[in-house]
Amino acid sequence: MLLRFADFTLRPLLPEDAESLAREGNNHNVWRNLRDRFPHPLTVSDTRAYITNALGQSPTTTFAIDVDGQAVGVIGLTLCEGERRHSAELSYWLGEPYWGRGIITQAVQAVTEYAIKELGLSRIESYVFSWNPASARVLEKMGFEREGILRNSIIKDGVLLDRWLYAYLAGQGDS
Repeated sequence: MLLRFADFTLRPLLPEDAESLAREGNNHNVWRNLRDRFPHPLTVSDTRAYITNALGQSPTTTFAIDVDGQAVGVIGLTLCEGERRHSAELSYWLGEPYWGRGIITQAVQAVTEYAIKELGLSRIESYVFSWNPASARVLEKMGFEREGILRNSIIKDGVLLDRWLYAYLAGQGDS
C-alpha cells in the first residue's frame, strides 16, 4: 500500500527508516502512550530489528508515516488468529513535532479501509490509555466506538491507568 496525502505518505517500512524512526520515537511523550514493548530509550538498533520483523510480514500490515521523505511514525495492524482471525488490533504513533496536523486521523482511516477491503477483516480494535483523550478523539472521528473501559488494567510510567477499548466493525461506516 502506498498512499499519498497532502501532508504525508503512507508506505511500507524501509531499512533506511531506522534512524529517523529512532529519532522521532525516542521521546518520553511518544513512549508514554504506547505499550512497554516499545522501548525507551529507543535506539537505531531497536528500530532496525522492528523494521526487519515488519518486512517479513505477509500480508504487509505495518506502514511508515512519511513526511518530506522521512519516516516520522508508524501505523499497523496486529492480525488476530484462531477464532479471532476476522479481527486485528490497530496501533500507531507519530513523532511529537507532527501532532495536531490530522496526519494520524487520515492514516487511521486509510489503514482501517485497507484492513476491511483488502484483508477482508470485519473488526478492528484499538486500545487507548485513559490519559490520552486525543487518541480517543481520532478513533471516534473515524467511526470507532468505545466498547469498554478496562479499569486499572495497565501500569505505565509508574501510574495505574484505565485502558479504553475502541472497535470499528465492517459495514458500520464508509469503509
